[in-house]
Amino acid sequence: MKTNKSKLKNIAFIIVIGLFIIPQTRQPIQIWLNKGLAQFSPRTIAPKNRDILTNYNWYLKDNQDHKFNFKTMKGKIVLVNFWATWCPPCIAEMPSLEKLYNAYKDKIEFVFVSNEEKANIAHFLKEKNYSFKVFQPVSQYPDTFDVSSIPRTFLIDTKGHIVIDKTGAANWNSKTVRQTIDALLEAKD
Repeated sequence: MKTNKSKLKNIAFIIVIGLFIIPQTRQPIQIWLNKGLAQFSPRTIAPKNRDILTNYNWYLKDNQDHKFNFKTMKGKIVLVNFWATWCPPCIAEMPSLEKLYNAYKDKIEFVFVSNEEKANIAHFLKEKNYSFKVFQPVSQYPDTFDVSSIPRTFLIDTKGHIVIDKTGAANWNSKTVRQTIDALLEAKD
């Protein structure tokens, strides 16, 4: 009886490994796993440990090739998200970012950044029915961001303090994030 259980475990393990190797099943499985991780809210950084964004000189362009200077974000509350359409953790957290965007788009600034081709981004946004605008970098982002993996998301206050710096999938529509943004909005007034 013990041998049959071992054989079944081995077969199940081989099937799981096989599913990760096959490209058509790998991404959906990775997205599903990351959705589990994206249930957790990102943590705020203690005020004494917050980096300050001092260089806002960064040029981007939108899907219609309109140039955008990040300098216009100075003095505003900004959420910057680096992501890609092929990235499972990015895809997993996008629904929560869309909900947060819809709730706060008139109160704070959102800058979604991807290095991908415009056509890929447009197709992804349309397929998923996302309403936020995505920018492509034209120049190097400020050194403070130091993005080495995606998704990477920053919440910046009006003085340039990085209040949240999260690498990996998270629940951006959580009570914690909303309370943090609400507190930043109150402090702004």
